Amino acid sequence: MSRGPRRAGAGQGAAAAVQLLVTLSFLPSVVEAQVTGVLDDCLCDIDSIDNFNTFKIFPKIKKLQERDYFRYYKVNLKRPCPFWAEDGHCSIKDCHVEPCPESKIPVGIKAGSSNKYSKVANSTKELEDCEQANKLGAINSTLSNQSKEAFIDWARYDDSQDHFCELDDERSPAAQYVDLLLNPERYTGYKGPSAWRVWNSIYEENCFKPRSVYRPLNPLAPSRGEDDGESFYTWLEGLCLEKRVFYKLISGLHASINLHLCANYLLEETWGKPSWGPNMKEFKRRFDPVETKGEGPRRLKNLYFLYLIELRALSKVAPYFERSIVDLYTGNVEEDADTKTLLLNIFQDTRSFPMHFDEKSMFAGDKKGAKSLKEEFRLHFKNISRIMDCVGCDKCRLWGKLQTQGLGTALKILFSEKEIQKLPENSPSKGFQLTRQEIVALLNAFGRLSTSIRELQNFKVLLQHSRCHCKKGQLFPSTSASPSAGSWGAADSPALGSLQPEVPAEPLAVHHSTQTASVGSQK
Repeated sequence: MSRGPRRAGAGQGAAAAVQLLVTLSFLPSVVEAQVTGVLDDCLCDIDSIDNFNTFKIFPKIKKLQERDYFRYYKVNLKRPCPFWAEDGHCSIKDCHVEPCPESKIPVGIKAGSSNKYSKVANSTKELEDCEQANKLGAINSTLSNQSKEAFIDWARYDDSQDHFCELDDERSPAAQYVDLLLNPERYTGYKGPSAWRVWNSIYEENCFKPRSVYRPLNPLAPSRGEDDGESFYTWLEGLCLEKRVFYKLISGLHASINLHLCANYLLEETWGKPSWGPNMKEFKRRFDPVETKGEGPRRLKNLYFLYLIELRALSKVAPYFERSIVDLYTGNVEEDADTKTLLLNIFQDTRSFPMHFDEKSMFAGDKKGAKSLKEEFRLHFKNISRIMDCVGCDKCRLWGKLQTQGLGTALKILFSEKEIQKLPENSPSKGFQLTRQEIVALLNAFGRLSTSIRELQNFKVLLQHSRCHCKKGQLFPSTSASPSAGSWGAADSPALGSLQPEVPAEPLAVHHSTQTASVGSQK
């Protein structure tokens, strides 16, 4: 969109400032008026989700993400892009990911499965058996030989599982542990053709959309006059439920990333010390109903829909973790017990939510047709997980891989209800299992969505403050300029590795915190 000259005459500048303040003062009521009510394709209202997330989920999930079991994520950031020749990796310092030194990884995590089963691994044979089961995640127990053999069978069972994501091989020399708390997701400045290509491939080639139908605000689409996306939504509403859900999940993830970017934006950098904070100008550009021609509120509603899907998955997978055989093992017995208690407490809260999405409404028609559609659904999402290896910014790639894997794990859970119901209490099951990588991705991805909804509420508060300042004749603190229209952080194409802000339980303050980047890449 055209920005116009940076400086105008004194009269024009004053008029523009007044117009901006009037717009900001009007925005809270506009956003609240359009992002409300009951969501499509489910029976849940947005206000209920806001209250539930604020008072039940957000404080606990934030605390869980700080626990050792969930803060260390093993990922391969060097896998080549399987779809096109890479444009080269981003050289911006904030794109860099700092791997975790070996000495910092908890012994129970870095040692692999052999330490997780150390109580029973008293012989070389047992150590070898446990090593073969290295994908099983953290299971604590005194295990029988029969159980250990079942664990080994699990590792062989992967190919027949309903995986919705292509998982990294944790045994690869290129796979490294990353401390997610020291590599937060936020704006890095990654932009250009490489960034655009990723989002365009996700939407245009994997969301069941014909090329003749153009997404609203897609800068790569030809001019459509006064259409403003109506033809797109006419097409979308004509799809079956399953394909509508698929699009909403991707759009919701996109909106969540945008919110992270707006909430922890690089406002300025003085003497090597970056200042991060909420950028209301960016928020308005991405979500204001007028500036986005009604698209912003739709995207925010898709964020809430995605939250419901992952919330439902957590409530469904609770029995898997409630078994005594499952332990979130790091080697610190006391902390591990506290972590599991906190996780089970979160599961209890998710079960108490009264308006869950009903996944049984999906793939419920003719058995043969439903099975074919489910497989198509799964392969399309798996393809998106592979596209994450085409992201040129390492920080963006890290958080893109984690969040798509988290959503993929949620989908795997939702469509494995029968297998979960058949789980034995004191022994592993061949029918359903989660790796540690999937567990960490699942909870961190949901934590990102919980943070996004909290950030949206914070923006409403900040914009209301600006309205009060306007009434008093005071100028609201200025925000930094928006990225260029062709950037990865542009309205329709934000960076996948946007940000992981520390959102407090109370609304964000108006002032901006200054933080020294101790581990390189921050977005």
